[in-house]
Amino acid sequence: MATRQRESSITSCCSTSSCDADDEGVRGTCEDASLCKRCKPPLSSPILELHSEDTLQMDGHILDSKRYAVIGADLRDLSELEEKLKKCNMNTQLPTLLIAECVLVYMTPEQSANLLKWAANSFERAMFINYEQVNMGDRFGQIMIENLRRRQCDLAGVETCKSLESQKERLLSNGWETASAVDMMELYNRLPRAEVSRIESLEFLDEMELLEQLMRHYCLCWATKGGNELGLKEITY
Repeated sequence: MATRQRESSITSCCSTSSCDADDEGVRGTCEDASLCKRCKPPLSSPILELHSEDTLQMDGHILDSKRYAVIGADLRDLSELEEKLKKCNMNTQLPTLLIAECVLVYMTPEQSANLLKWAANSFERAMFINYEQVNMGDRFGQIMIENLRRRQCDLAGVETCKSLESQKERLLSNGWETASAVDMMELYNRLPRAEVSRIESLEFLDEMELLEQLMRHYCLCWATKGGNELGLKEITY
């Protein structure tokens, strides 16, 4: 699929969640975030050294070069997001791939709906890929929610993560023309067996039942708008 050379992805964020490992995972995520803030100046130095002043601009949470742009923005504030993207010369006429990884679930359903609608209305030809929780109404999902809540990490958008159908409906009701969804266990089972064997040989897994439960509570969703000439609607797994 053709994508933008200077792509402005909505964002990418990950979370580690399981019944027994939530506490450690959330704590580790918070510690990593704190470390990232402390290391920002040293990390930016090599970037500045590799670019001349006329090809790289760093302004607060924006890094803009001839090859790519990176921005930081509150996804609940669409006017701020759009303003920052425009500063990076975002071209909404180009085919665009937008990726969200465990992001929408931390927003209220109304906030995530506004974001999805903005994306669908802003880009002529686009594909949206979302990875996050699903099937959160059962006991496993409730334990995950409770463990995160104890760490003051509420899943404000968990209502839209009830099922694969609710995930697809959210995309279709906010301007996307097609929508598909699959849980990660089904996706894993459809991988070539040689690849599965390679993955499983990397580290010994003695808790396959827990892994399967966890993977059935995460999903991959994708939606398209326009792009018939690019074959976007034919993309599947």
